[in-house]
Amino acid sequence: MDENTMKRLAKPMIVVATLIWGSTFFILKDTLDDVDLMFLLAFRFTLAAGVLALVFWRRWRDIDRSYWWRGGTMGVLLFAAYTVQNFGLMDTTPGKNAFFTAVYCVIVPFLYWAVDRLRPSRWNVLAALLCVAGIGLVSWDGGFVLTKGDLLTLLGGVLYACHIAAVSKSSQGRDIFLLTVIQFAAAALCCWAGTLCSGGFPVDGLPVRAWLVLLYLATAATCVALLFQNIGQKYTDPSSAALLLSLEAPFGVAFSVLFGQERPTALMYAGFLLIFLAVVCSETQFKFLRRPART
Repeated sequence: MDENTMKRLAKPMIVVATLIWGSTFFILKDTLDDVDLMFLLAFRFTLAAGVLALVFWRRWRDIDRSYWWRGGTMGVLLFAAYTVQNFGLMDTTPGKNAFFTAVYCVIVPFLYWAVDRLRPSRWNVLAALLCVAGIGLVSWDGGFVLTKGDLLTLLGGVLYACHIAAVSKSSQGRDIFLLTVIQFAAAALCCWAGTLCSGGFPVDGLPVRAWLVLLYLATAATCVALLFQNIGQKYTDPSSAALLLSLEAPFGVAFSVLFGQERPTALMYAGFLLIFLAVVCSETQFKFLRRPART
């Protein structure tokens, strides 16, 4: 695909990625009862790296030394963010996990300002605040009491913000497909080291359902969704990308409602409305509400 086509598809790709990730919330928590977290992550990143390495094998001739440290940095941050967030999920509810992870929506504009001197506009800030407020309403379960899982999830949100900033910075002038493969490989190495430390190898085998979930996580939620994220971020400004990526949380709640694990509430609908307004704010700055200047 040419550059113009990639730019047109960038934001839809990010939205599709969040839709896929949202579908994993209601299956992941149950799967962690059968599968060690480190093994689960190691399997999904290894398979995703292998598939993409084969699909884009012709591009390897263009690689240089900078790809290794750029992709490696992205992979280590991705490993850290996924690991901390999922350990947090074990000690909190999926709704609170989604809400606290979404702090990256607010952090990214300011983090990228510090890294690349790209100052966020007041519309970026307003959109981020609307989005976090909306996710809070969608995730509300009667009150918030901070647990160890909540604090880990907050740390995971900070790490996701670092990863988003790293992808935006590292992908400039580089082949995003090669960077994605190296990112997955680096994350997989970290996860296999974690599996060795935790002794999480499934020596007694896994249920068929667990293997099906692992395959779905490796192909759709990792190979496709993270590739879409990286492509989308390459052609989208960091503040807009962070906002669109935060759609993962309401999609997760929507799938839980669809499959009968949660019941919709008035607060949930209000939250969806705020999130929709946040996206509109980021993309249009509400220009359609302002009267054109008289000439």
